[in-house]
Parts: sequence; C-alpha cells; structure tokens
Amino acid sequence: MLTIGVDIGGTKVAAGVVDPDGRILDKVRYPTPANASEELADVVARAVRELRDRRTEGDCVAVGVGMAGFVDEDRATVQVAVNLGLHDHPLRDLVQERVGLPVVVENDANAAAWAEARFGAGRGSDHIVCVTLGTGIGGGLVLDGRLYRGRFGVASEVGHYRMVPFGRRCPCGNHGCWEQYASGRALVAEAQDLARTHPRAAERMLKLADGDVERVQGPIVTQAALEGDAAALECFASVGEWAGMGLADLAAVLDPECFVIGGGVSDAGRILLDPVRASYARHVSGRPYRRLAEVRLAELGGEAGIVGAGDLARH
Repeated sequence: MLTIGVDIGGTKVAAGVVDPDGRILDKVRYPTPANASEELADVVARAVRELRDRRTEGDCVAVGVGMAGFVDEDRATVQVAVNLGLHDHPLRDLVQERVGLPVVVENDANAAAWAEARFGAGRGSDHIVCVTLGTGIGGGLVLDGRLYRGRFGVASEVGHYRMVPFGRRCPCGNHGCWEQYASGRALVAEAQDLARTHPRAAERMLKLADGDVERVQGPIVTQAALEGDAAALECFASVGEWAGMGLADLAAVLDPECFVIGGGVSDAGRILLDPVRASYARHVSGRPYRRLAEVRLAELGGEAGIVGAGDLARH
C-alpha cells in the first residue's frame, strides 16, 4: 500500500511516493506559492496528481502533508503558519476535494520525528524525543510507540521552552526561549559576535566569508569547524552546551529512551554531538542513579518530512 507524503517549506513543496518500508519511490518538487492562502492547495494537489499519474491506478491510497505551524487536533486545519501567512486554513479539506484521496495534515517536526522513530535513528525504540536544530528548534515526541500531539494538536514546541528568564527576545513574542541559545540562529550569532570582537581568533571564518562578518553563516562555521578551526569549534561548544541543558530538562519530564538530533546544525556530526552529550550528562538530574537516554544523530535528513507525512497518512 503506497501513500504520498508532502513536505511544505518556505521556498519549496516536495512530495514523494512512500512505501510501507519508508522508502521514497518517486519524487517531485514545486516552488511554494507566494500567495499560500489561495494557491497552496492547488500546488499540493498538482504534486499529488503528478505522482499518482505515474503509478498504476489505485496504488496510492492516502496523502500526508507536513508543514511548519500549529495544526489542530483533527489534523485538518492549519491554525497558524507564520512563515506562509496562514491562519485557520482548512488545508486538509481543500486538498482532499482536489485529489479525491484521504488527507491528513501534520506539523513538519512531528512528521520528521515519526519518520526517525519508524525508519531512522529511533527505530527499535518506543520512547523518543526528536529535536531539530535548524534556524530555530523544532521537536517531536513518540511515546509508547505513538506520536504525541497533545490535547489541541500543538505539543512538542520544545524550542519555546523558557531557558533564560527575561533572556533574548524570540520571534514567538517571549524572551529566553531555548532556540535563542541552541539553534542555527544562535550558532551564527555566536560566530558573528566572535568575528566582530576578536577578528584575529575568527580569522579562518572571516577568510571563508571574504572578510564580511554578515556572510559568516552556518555553512561557513561548519566548514571551519570541520577543518579544526578553534574559533568555530568554540561556537559549536557553546551551542552544544545549551542544547545539552535543554535535553537534560526534557529528560527530567519525559524520561525517553533516546534523543534524535536533526536539522542543519547536526550536519557537523560529532563536532556538535560530543558537546551535546557531555552537557546532557553533566546537567541531567539524578545522574549517578539513573540510566541516560542515548543521544543519536538523525539518519533521514531532508527526506524525513516526506517519509513521516506519508507514513502517518497510512496509519
């Protein structure tokens, strides 16, 4: 039984045919429409129809759609998706009437967490916390083998856990959220601050950025760190320290079997993972008397959203 998973991002809509083993058999991509409120369902439907038309009739039985934002408890309405300007948007029904297949809509981090739990770094575990370190921080919980969505469908917004009272301002409207200290945005802020205040120490990153502090972005920090640059490694150590503290707090509440770390910042591999693990072990409560959750790197990369959305549609 095949399904179609759709991953809606700020710039692209990617869709793929997903089999029961989590493999993507075919894939298409379209630009995300500028006027998402009116045109998004048309673009999603176009992608679904194109994939379905390449298969034997009846092969694809359902559609799962993942996107950043709050999705209601019925997996039908996008309550808010700030990046796309959507509010109370009935995306499920709009797509369903265009494609004639059952449709479910899910938060993209939840979809990615489900994919990692079923087919990626979390397979074989029933209690998983997936943390995505990208521009911000996303999260997904799989508890007792089931995706946990909360009463109103908007659980797992772990990036907005308040780490520092009255701390850095967050786009969500609060101050001191975890993502202000342990995300890709935080990594870049740390690196640019270092480049401005200690340019000699940040010499390698500045050279890769042609001397322009504003061009010191995540890929440059990662490249310099992979080359062994001390300043870039210091930036990753700072983000890893904050990330590990957040995991320790989550462990105190959820007691998972493993944490799965994904997102663009995780492309640095052990350069990020080692300080995260060390910080988590230092800060977790009851350290001498409890078993520690494993901290693993995500395995599915950019395909996790498609795979997870498609598999959730199947279930």
